[in-house]
Amino acid sequence: MTTIDKSGEKHNLMTNDYFWPMKRYQDMHKRSIDDPEGFWAEQAGALAWDKPWDKVLDWKPPYGRWFTGGKLNACVQCVDRHAMSQKSSKVAIYWEGETGDTRTISYADLLHDVNRFAAVLKKLGVQKGDRVAIYLPMIPELVTAMLACARIGAIHCVIFSGFSAQAISDRVNDSNAKLIITASGGYRRGKILALKGIVDDAVAMCPSIEKVLVVKYTDHEPNINPDKDIWLSDVLNDSDNAVVAPESMDATDPLFILYTSGTTGKPKGILHGTAGYMLYASKTLQWAFNPSDDSIYWCTADAGWITGHSYLVYAPLALGLTSVIYEGAPDYPAIDRWWQIIEKYRVSIFYTSPTAIRMFMRNGEEWLAKHDLSSLQVMGSVGEAINPEAWRWYYKYIGYENCPIIDTWWQTETGGFMIAPCAGIQSYPLKPGSATLPMPGVDPVVLDADGNEAAPNKTGFIAIRKPWPGMLLDVYGNPDLYQKTYWSRFPGYYAPGDYSMKDADGYWWLLGRADEVIKVSGHRISTAELEHAVVGHSAVAEAAAAAKPDEVKGEAIVLFVILRNDHVGSVELQKEIIKYMRTAIGTVATPDDVIFVDKLPKTRSGKIMRRVLKAVAAGTSIGDITTLDDQTSVEEVMVAYEELKVAAAKSNNG
Repeated sequence: MTTIDKSGEKHNLMTNDYFWPMKRYQDMHKRSIDDPEGFWAEQAGALAWDKPWDKVLDWKPPYGRWFTGGKLNACVQCVDRHAMSQKSSKVAIYWEGETGDTRTISYADLLHDVNRFAAVLKKLGVQKGDRVAIYLPMIPELVTAMLACARIGAIHCVIFSGFSAQAISDRVNDSNAKLIITASGGYRRGKILALKGIVDDAVAMCPSIEKVLVVKYTDHEPNINPDKDIWLSDVLNDSDNAVVAPESMDATDPLFILYTSGTTGKPKGILHGTAGYMLYASKTLQWAFNPSDDSIYWCTADAGWITGHSYLVYAPLALGLTSVIYEGAPDYPAIDRWWQIIEKYRVSIFYTSPTAIRMFMRNGEEWLAKHDLSSLQVMGSVGEAINPEAWRWYYKYIGYENCPIIDTWWQTETGGFMIAPCAGIQSYPLKPGSATLPMPGVDPVVLDADGNEAAPNKTGFIAIRKPWPGMLLDVYGNPDLYQKTYWSRFPGYYAPGDYSMKDADGYWWLLGRADEVIKVSGHRISTAELEHAVVGHSAVAEAAAAAKPDEVKGEAIVLFVILRNDHVGSVELQKEIIKYMRTAIGTVATPDDVIFVDKLPKTRSGKIMRRVLKAVAAGTSIGDITTLDDQTSVEEVMVAYEELKVAAAKSNNG
């Protein structure tokens, strides 16, 4: 992408040696830090308020409460104010099912559907403040259910539809939900996932659940308990013309609970509020992606994750955008399914994960050549730091070297983007692999282990100095855990536990979880750094690093590597990669083992389950793998590792 400065000279966004003044962004960011209350009061005019706020920020560390005294409803922001305007006939959602089924839903349609769903919830006894669990595939009813809960003031708890019965029951019992919404099933890679059966097993462990509301979606017939289960289609008929007045919520009332396990294994209920969250999510989407009224926006995330909450449902609908929602896997029934969808709907803004990008890299560019992707104007990445090689491939082959890449760093806890390019404020040069600069209102710093600010180009812990509107309200039911997890490492700072580095130009580089490190001979090396390095090798498409015990070094590095299609694994290539790692990082990064695989164990959200790889390398129990997208990947990794050990033993025996 090129931009034109005031002199009229063109500059490519990938040019790193020319930095023209970023005055608009710098002025806006400075104002947001110097006068946060004035700045956010100005931004809050973008929301529809039932009652204005009394105070912009009530900051009693570590708790920040935004727009106290104000009243509004999140569903109104997303639906009513568009459906009751000239946008009523505008498409809100293009839905594409894995089987090829489609639905086109206007804002007027969405208002009608949400009212009906809200009426059903009220008839089932759901009231303001009640918790409602949602366990649905990526179908329109998932969005409708979330908005219907918001409309009546219920707190929704969306549970990713790849989770097991035990994972569901853990979340339901912690939130004390009284109702769970599910479907007969869902589709994934041509198979039916029997979601209702999984919910049945979970509900047997959940005494708080009073009713199970079931969406009839797949053709198979699940077991129905007449005392507890209700078909949504049966009760919707009685609410066809229902109009449910939106509950006027306090600005600080909870909107949803979303569970994240992090590194503890035990899910934490991240509680987000109404006004601050809605404002921050919608503003950060606007600032990062610069959508217009005719944009066709596609965030590929599942609504079971925070990316789906913020940037698939709430922010794009609050901005009145047209979004694409797709149910299935990115490579089913063929590797070009996503490109078909982009071409079909003329998608202009595309937001996906580095994991998906690397999968497409591995399969080559010929699949892309079959489709016209020229509608794309802006592209983004989310979920982990994108390595420079994947960034360049994404930029060249999907964006035709004409789209800025919005590399976003944020978390479930932050509610929205914290560090990302701000194309909606001012274009500035991009650096492949860097999330660039903080969002307005975000005041980050790199701290060393002693809590001192690190010098430029020095690695440390990212910490946030000031509250921002999207910040979590609390850990649900566990304020002590909130304090301990996020505020105890560096008192007075929000410290999420990520490594980072700020370079001499002020650009931010996120280096992965501080607890995802391998300790080799006393040296701590992050798995992200190792993985980013190895994918710089021309033969490597994707990789994951894990540790195995070593009597001398403490831990040794094991690399699980997926090769590009035009390369074949060999002993010579293993040696070449080992040598490459020594050069790329240093001798401390020399892997003991390089294992070639066709698949890595990933969740359906695309994240690599490194604990599985570590268990394989260490020879310990793998544990629960029900959230994996393809469980055969574990068997493949285990077989490949055993073959390597056998080959090594033969070599050592001469």
